[in-house]
Amino acid sequence: MSWILAGPIVLPMLAAVVGFVLRGHGGLQKAVSLLAALGLLALSILLMATVWREGVIAGQMGDWPAPFGITLVADHLSAVMVVITAITGLATVVYSFGDVGDKAVSYGFHPLLHALLCGVCGAFLTGDIFNLYVWFEVMLIASFALLVLGGKRAQLDGAVKYVALNLIATILFLGGIGLLYGLTGTLNMADLHLRVREVENQGLLTVVAVMFIVAFGIKSAIFPLFFWLPASYHTPKVAVSAIFSGLLTKVGVYALMRVFTLIFTHDVGYTHEILLWVAGLTMVTGVLGAAAQNELRRILSFHIISQIGYMILGLALFTPLAIVGGVFYLVHHIIVKANLFFVAGVANRVGGSFELKHLGGLYRDQPLLAVLFFVPAFSLAGFPPLSGFWAKLLLIQASLEVQDYVIAAVALLVGLLTIYSMTKIWLNAFWKARPEEAGPPPPPLPAGQRWLLMGPIAGLAVLTMTIGLYVEPFYALAERAAEELLNPVAYVAAVLGPEAAERAASLTAEPATLASEQGGVAR
Repeated sequence: MSWILAGPIVLPMLAAVVGFVLRGHGGLQKAVSLLAALGLLALSILLMATVWREGVIAGQMGDWPAPFGITLVADHLSAVMVVITAITGLATVVYSFGDVGDKAVSYGFHPLLHALLCGVCGAFLTGDIFNLYVWFEVMLIASFALLVLGGKRAQLDGAVKYVALNLIATILFLGGIGLLYGLTGTLNMADLHLRVREVENQGLLTVVAVMFIVAFGIKSAIFPLFFWLPASYHTPKVAVSAIFSGLLTKVGVYALMRVFTLIFTHDVGYTHEILLWVAGLTMVTGVLGAAAQNELRRILSFHIISQIGYMILGLALFTPLAIVGGVFYLVHHIIVKANLFFVAGVANRVGGSFELKHLGGLYRDQPLLAVLFFVPAFSLAGFPPLSGFWAKLLLIQASLEVQDYVIAAVALLVGLLTIYSMTKIWLNAFWKARPEEAGPPPPPLPAGQRWLLMGPIAGLAVLTMTIGLYVEPFYALAERAAEELLNPVAYVAAVLGPEAAERAASLTAEPATLASEQGGVAR
């Protein structure tokens, strides 16, 4: 299985190397980028099919046995995240052909993009918590370079805030890794699942867990650690903003889901209560920030924050249905949010501005763009039968199951305020007439460039509608992922073998029961 697991990491890494070698040959760079993106999609589908058929799979790099070597693992959550990464990466590559100029291509846009995809896939597939740190750093380096590509003042200002807070997260992450290794003597995540139960100082282990909440919380942009995101995501090229919005914060959410179901389940009543408060405050502050903005990409940036709150809510409630809802929301949101940034880029190209006050008349002039905006925008808001409706429904139902009516009400209120923001964009950019003071619109896009921009938008919109209209297979996938997260016996067996799995089975308790016993959130 090793080559199936390593393929989604190695291919974008090779594409990045070849792309840098071909600097100065823009056409060849683009060809390599497109072929690599298609190859990554094919490998990710193969990985997903293998996991669906065989369950959790693991590979030991260099034949060093776990927990001593480098382990790669794919369960249903990591496999579907690799597939969604490949889809988003392919859409971004195609969109960039119409959005990113030759100058940015010559500076290394395509190899940097594939370096970013390499880091993202590595983070999803690693079975070792130190290597998770390594892949986070690969992502940070590539994303910083993409953020400053072009060297405009606003980009540099946003990049400084982005890197400063992420370096703080790195220090906390490394500190937590060091303490965790000191307490357990291992960094393999399957082995950690067994070893943390033997730690005598459980209070110190809880302190380490909180360090991981803060470190991954910064990378996820949760309350109150999100300030770097709206300061930076509106500054780079639209293609860069789109892939950032789709993937980067979701890697942080994935890391929280992974470690707080596999490793830190010893004090659910404390850690997950923190996550519950964080989820509610993240939803509220993000949506209020979006309501106060009047620039397309700033509105969408704040909505990333509010939607992260829903994903954290699924983890915080820590019941089977809640985890299903969190996983479903995670997958849905990557597609929808990247697509909204793509739409914003086209609106800017045909309307001449990202500012709502300078836009107007796009419904009349660009009817296809208007329709394609409607799909992800109102999916984000939770309109039935789009994918966002099912994701929100699962999480609200999970909240009601544990009788947490306050957080259910918060989730509903944030959904209503999201509708307000999306309606504000619709009315100002698409429905009202173009204001006279904005001047004449830019000249029409050439047909070839137009379809390079519109093609990815249409493709992602179709995928969003497919998830909403044919929800059963996607729900089944989320259910399998949730089952593996809440009962990691199969994960441990794939990495460490049947004897370790028997030990893990003897230690496993139902999450709702565990939370209840410890005064947790599943009340």
